[in-house]
Amino acid sequence: MSPSANDLLVDSGMGLPSRYAIILVIDLVESVLLMQEDEAGVIQRWQAFSTRAQQMTLPRHRGRLVKNLGDGLMAEFQTAAEAVSAATDMHEWMAKQCEPLANGERLALRAGLHAAKIFDGVTDIYGIGVNLAARVCTLAEAGETVATAQLRDLLSDTLDADIEDLGDCHLKHVDRPVRAYRLGPALHESSVPTSRSYASTLQASIAVIPFTNLLADKEFQGIGDLLADGIIDSLSMSPGLRVVSRLSSGTFKARSSSLAEIANRLDVRHVVSGTYAVSGANVTVAAELADASEGHILWSSRIRGKWRDLLAPKSELAHEFADAVHRKLLETAASRATTRPLPALNSYELFLGGISMMHRASADDFELSRRLLESLAERHPRVAAPHAWLGKWYVLRTIQGATDDLAKAASVALEHTQRALDLEPASALSLAIEGFVYCHLKKDLATGQTRLRQASAINPSEGFGWLFYAVAKAFEGTSDEALEAGHRALSLSPIDPLRYYYESLMGSCEFGAGNFAEAICWCEASRRRNRQHLSTLRILIAAYAATGQPEQASAVAQALLRLRPGYRVSTYEANSVAVLYPFGQRIARAMREAGIP
Repeated sequence: MSPSANDLLVDSGMGLPSRYAIILVIDLVESVLLMQEDEAGVIQRWQAFSTRAQQMTLPRHRGRLVKNLGDGLMAEFQTAAEAVSAATDMHEWMAKQCEPLANGERLALRAGLHAAKIFDGVTDIYGIGVNLAARVCTLAEAGETVATAQLRDLLSDTLDADIEDLGDCHLKHVDRPVRAYRLGPALHESSVPTSRSYASTLQASIAVIPFTNLLADKEFQGIGDLLADGIIDSLSMSPGLRVVSRLSSGTFKARSSSLAEIANRLDVRHVVSGTYAVSGANVTVAAELADASEGHILWSSRIRGKWRDLLAPKSELAHEFADAVHRKLLETAASRATTRPLPALNSYELFLGGISMMHRASADDFELSRRLLESLAERHPRVAAPHAWLGKWYVLRTIQGATDDLAKAASVALEHTQRALDLEPASALSLAIEGFVYCHLKKDLATGQTRLRQASAINPSEGFGWLFYAVAKAFEGTSDEALEAGHRALSLSPIDPLRYYYESLMGSCEFGAGNFAEAICWCEASRRRNRQHLSTLRILIAAYAATGQPEQASAVAQALLRLRPGYRVSTYEANSVAVLYPFGQRIARAMREAGIP
């Protein structure tokens, strides 16, 4: 998060300039006790650590020391990823390079991270956010880093850190519970191993990375996403291609990742990327298609046109690049995308913001995404996209357990998807959302599966369609088809803000197939990412019971009751379509046996 001149505001009450910053607080664990036992040794080692942090660690990660706290330090960073890397570097040095004390004991650090508005003084920074970073630091054990939801939302799971949800935590002198996350070193492999690869079932796999603005002009930052979206929309129309979702490929926006890393993380062979520069009404775009397996460029081109063309229902610039990629990868060019983009650049940027905030952990950001999308739907009544994503918003709200009125949620979601389909009958996303609503909220599996099959036929790369279809088949007991669809959904969205949900439903598919150990593996991975998802906990209870582990099943049941004290098995039976099948009936029995009333 880089502060700019536009971010600098003067607070009328304090007369101090304010801005948003990434704040890191480092604390020496048990410093008072250690000082009592070996004062000179602790001081000597802390000085060595502090010197290294100031001269090497902070400059390497573009950090700035705010103040030295005696037995701790406070620093600020330009990006959340750099702050996490700096904290990891400090932990590793203290654990491996710092000399142990005379009694053999090693010093250890704990770290807290927060993203918030701060106020600049002459020699210090101030604000509630600064205090919260220090409070969050107290949640960490020796060698750990803990962050708030505001900081977590600026990170990519697995790329920037291994993120574990600690749930709502109570902090001293903080009125409301704070959602906190433990951050570990970034993972280089999937957290859940699988022996099968479903990427090869389609002819070619491809990811389109948002294009980079060479001039760094904020007014036109959205054009890079607009270009990538237009190309993705076009490529996704071909059944001969597996196109990674924009939410996953967008993770690599403005990153200096190598071609090999992008291909490995997204499980693709081909990568499309590029740059652009705007001059007046014109935009110059340079794009290239790379073969990651062989490490060379297959095709590159430079095109100049009007940047407003990208706002047209069928952008000539975006389709020209997409058609060139098609000619190189496939025998015939794919059909041009029919998705109508929002007709104004500022609106499109708001649209991107609404989608981004929809997938954040913060409840406030999630609510703001709805208001943004509703505003866009009112501004552009003939555009389908805001309605399709609003339908998804109401589905995500039920997934998160934020509403008990499923009938109302279903009604509102269907209002938006129907409006979207009236405007754009071939909207795969709208059909996929309708499929979920009919299956899970209206308990009409037949109609739901029809919608989901239509979505996949229109856009074989619509991951949500495959995911919802997978769990519907799991409920019915068609396990092979469920697993096939579930793995295809994962392959289409390998790095997704809703990764926990994909893993949870894969656990459901494995449970339905009788693969209880695999179900536990998937659901525990999902639980690490989100400890408040009830469906994950229900499957874990049943899977632990099925593997003869009643103690673990009871422990998960108690965790569920702490999260939802009034939860009953009858609640599940009243709301879930799964109880109409042996799949759900087995889960209900397991919950009763594990202690759920």
